[in-house]
Amino acid sequence: MATVLVTGGTGFIGSYVAADLEDAGHDVVAFDLSTDRERLETLGVGDVEVVRGDVTDSTAVVRAVKETGATHVVHLAALLTDGARANPRAALEVNVEGTNNVFEAARTLDDQVERVAWASSAAVYAPPDEYDLPVTESDLVYPDTLYGATKEYNEHQARVYAEEYGVSHVGLRPTVAYGPYRETGGSAFLVDLIEKPALGESFAVEYGDQRIDWQYVRDIAQAFRKAAFADESALTQRVYNVAGETTTIREAAEVVQRVVPDADVTVSDEGDLPWTQDLDCTAARDDLGYVPEYDLEAGVREYVSVLREDAGLEPV
Repeated sequence: MATVLVTGGTGFIGSYVAADLEDAGHDVVAFDLSTDRERLETLGVGDVEVVRGDVTDSTAVVRAVKETGATHVVHLAALLTDGARANPRAALEVNVEGTNNVFEAARTLDDQVERVAWASSAAVYAPPDEYDLPVTESDLVYPDTLYGATKEYNEHQARVYAEEYGVSHVGLRPTVAYGPYRETGGSAFLVDLIEKPALGESFAVEYGDQRIDWQYVRDIAQAFRKAAFADESALTQRVYNVAGETTTIREAAEVVQRVVPDADVTVSDEGDLPWTQDLDCTAARDDLGYVPEYDLEAGVREYVSVLREDAGLEPV
């Protein structure tokens, strides 16, 4: 058993990470600006301690790690694509300085903290036409969003903290997270593609035969647990692609219609998806033991069932 501090621990992914870690027998502390326990309680997480704090406050980060006795940190707190675009200064403070504060805490408390597992992103990659797919970790990193740029910078500072100060870290590059209780964001249409049909509403989606990776949130959670506890000797690199199932939007709509037979979903070929999503996850499988447990249909089925039960409807 270890004590794991999860920054952003009351958020969407953070709550699932907390639940996964608790299920694995670890003590979990959620460090977040929000102390709302609703997601945690909905996921059945009973013993997680919630500490209110801001990752941009270096003193608060060090204090939280030290006072909780955390031996591992899972760092998720960040402004996502839309938030970074709307407030670039805040993106710098939260995404870059906040991550620096976490690495500084690990450096300062090096006799206590054994590993930092932290969220980079597939957003560090250039647009899809720059690659022969699938994309490996050694391929071109050239983000076209501010959010992606902050994550690229964090990969650089993580390397410095490892090489210069001996901080053990593993960064993950997830794709698009989906699952119950997700916030909206730059990929909100993907949420609507599942949630609206699940509740009996029609939905029209663009992008037709363009491909995107769907990573169920429980798989992201297990990836961060494995990154936090992977044996040091097993690591051949420090940043890993992690993904789920890659399909076209049209194929995803067909999955939704299989799960919800009366779903009214219309697919068109308009628009262009901005993301590179077809990632090679061989290294994560070999080094971390990361293997997705949910294919798209299993993830959609669980997602739809939760939504329908919450709405007082029959699950699928």
